[in-house]
Amino acid sequence: MKVSQKLSRINRRDLFKLAGQYGMSSTLMAAGTFGGAMSIAELAKAAESTYDRRFGREARFTLKFGAAGFNARNLLIERAGALEFARDIEARTDGEIRIEFIGDNQICGQTSCVEKTQQGIVDIYAASTQNSAGGAPYLNVLDYAYMFPGRASQYHFLYSPESQRILRDPLEQRHGLKFLFSHAELRGIQLGQSFADKPTVTSIEELFGTKNRVTGTQLGRIAMEALNLNPVPVAWEETLDGLRQGLIDGAETWASAVAYAGMSPVVSQCVDLKFFCGTEHTSMSASVFDSLGGDLQDAVLESSYWAQTHVQAANEAALVKTVGFSDPQLPGTIFAENDVRCAFLSDDEIRKAEEMCSPEFQPQLWEQWRERLNGWAGGIDTYQEIYDIAREVPADMLPENVEPRRWWRS
Repeated sequence: MKVSQKLSRINRRDLFKLAGQYGMSSTLMAAGTFGGAMSIAELAKAAESTYDRRFGREARFTLKFGAAGFNARNLLIERAGALEFARDIEARTDGEIRIEFIGDNQICGQTSCVEKTQQGIVDIYAASTQNSAGGAPYLNVLDYAYMFPGRASQYHFLYSPESQRILRDPLEQRHGLKFLFSHAELRGIQLGQSFADKPTVTSIEELFGTKNRVTGTQLGRIAMEALNLNPVPVAWEETLDGLRQGLIDGAETWASAVAYAGMSPVVSQCVDLKFFCGTEHTSMSASVFDSLGGDLQDAVLESSYWAQTHVQAANEAALVKTVGFSDPQLPGTIFAENDVRCAFLSDDEIRKAEEMCSPEFQPQLWEQWRERLNGWAGGIDTYQEIYDIAREVPADMLPENVEPRRWWRS
């Protein structure tokens, strides 16, 4: 059975009917436990069981989780870990913490979830760090060009105790957010239909002069301008229409984002430029975390660690088996079904791009933001410190082989 069929067996009317009976959170959590096809009867049974378990005792804390555009279906494509975290924290605390999971952009979107968390409208959110950088500018610290050579180095940094000092503590102190866990991919250029009849991209020169959507990251714009990629700010929710109508030539994002957001029909080539982070993270209000008390705080951290290990393994598998981000592609994957070609550039081409835009080779482009981020982090050299940690593992290491560590312990 093809991926698209597996994910569409239950229509929205049936889903909302069950949600009316058992609540949306219980229904989505139940749906997320199915790895493939499910019938409405199977989902109803699972939703009832989930509801009974979740409401078997009175919760001490009910936390709203604003999950941008995510739901049980597309979280099987981009394995960002949001539902797994919600289920685990409820089970780990024996219901003392209950999560109200609100996805499908119902309470907040990619660019607004961070601000609604800071405002206390939601307690936890999931969105990309790049889209969240508008409300929490310190998240730009992840977006220096070519700081991470691969996905393994991203996971290695997220697990590193040094990430506490370099990323998590400054984010909490400056923006009131507790960075919990994240998926890890690297951004490329997703070309629209104007490149459908053109040969698969093999050089960065073929991208020069194209007009491409950029996220909320200020540092991402620096890299794109240096690479002659003409960054155009377009909201994530409007990117699909922009590509469909030809208003932009492409978009900077990552492979599983194209797949989960339904963009594959309007994307012709997925160019693996891997020039800066694509990190779909989950953060929590620091003040809410502080209100939980010691035992429940420990539980949140342990559930975050568990979710991080799940994401590390599950997203690597989904990239190949669900998305089709491989060469050759597996039949039945989303990219294969929609004729999205993967353009994996050679090491020489990646090096050429790196020399054009990275802080290592073009430090003058980054001086203002580097100084600003360094000041927010207490005077450390944020780029160099993350760069060095990212290279503690081999550049060709498989991401699934990175050793998990509890980052809050030295």
